[in-house]
Amino acid sequence: MAAGGTGGHMFPAQALAEILKAEGWEIALMTDARGRKHAGRIPADPIIDVKAASISPRKPIAAVKGVVSLTQGVMQARRFIRQWKPDIVVGFGGYPAFPAMRAAQRMGIPTLIHEQNAFLGRVNRVFAKKALCVASGFEDLQKLPEEAVHRSIGNPLREQVIKAVPKSYEPPTDQINLLIVGGSLGARIISEVMPKAIASLPESLRRELHVTQQTLPDYQDLARTTYKEAGVSATCETFFSDIETHLADAHYIIGRAGAGSVSEIAVMGKPSLLVPLAIAMDDHQTANAKSLQRLGAADILPESEFTPERVKSILEERLSDSTWLKTAADAARSVGKPHAATDLAAMVSAFADQ
Repeated sequence: MAAGGTGGHMFPAQALAEILKAEGWEIALMTDARGRKHAGRIPADPIIDVKAASISPRKPIAAVKGVVSLTQGVMQARRFIRQWKPDIVVGFGGYPAFPAMRAAQRMGIPTLIHEQNAFLGRVNRVFAKKALCVASGFEDLQKLPEEAVHRSIGNPLREQVIKAVPKSYEPPTDQINLLIVGGSLGARIISEVMPKAIASLPESLRRELHVTQQTLPDYQDLARTTYKEAGVSATCETFFSDIETHLADAHYIIGRAGAGSVSEIAVMGKPSLLVPLAIAMDDHQTANAKSLQRLGAADILPESEFTPERVKSILEERLSDSTWLKTAADAARSVGKPHAATDLAAMVSAFADQ
């Protein structure tokens, strides 16, 4: 497996590796130093740190250095492939996946791509035409070359998430569980805006809320104080190791629109307010979020409009309408793909046997 250094690339790789390992596969993972931080739970041996770097035309000197690093990485990958003799190489995107995918395709090793987002990433675009298949997390996959073979299977999710999926959505009665997350590292704008927005809600609504919020360290004390003074029950932490439990218990979710987050919300069957990361490549988080918005399962609020006043207005409308909450939850669940990891594992086995 070859995957970039972010959790967005590594978590689907983990989900696949867990299934393949249980089936008796030997798994190697090629990533970079950043990716190794996310690799602790991936059942791969060996894990190879490869030389890789992003390439930006806007920074010519850095781009030249990036080309040199990638070239060295490809040579490193070729040596490993020649020695280890993989049956198939699965790429999850990100520049650390480039060396293994380049070496594999030049050496005639079968390759399979998984793209998490609704836009095909830069590295995956390079190898899409020669890959046996491009599996995607969303039905619509933009930037896909016409010659590429495409199959939408969903995003592989961790086993803990799948096991926590509730059987159905129950609209709130006495207590409204509001979950606020900001991606794997939190989000400044969400940490800053949400306590102000919730504190400005009518008292009758505030009394019904229980807020579980992932917040940046610098905003944690302020968030706790703001909620306490507003009479809102709240749990504010920088990280939740049992996030799947909070996803399952939530009546409404506010967060980023990364591929994993959107896929988890869909599988869990939850209504949501999504705030796409403004600087995301190709604005892919907005494309991810639209998969739920067009079904009426979520609202999208760009960062430029993410103000306490606007959020307050949305919360008042949505949290006071049990019919909408239930309808939106059912719509989200309709596009959830809880079997994505097993489907991807089946593809790997089928292609490796060809």
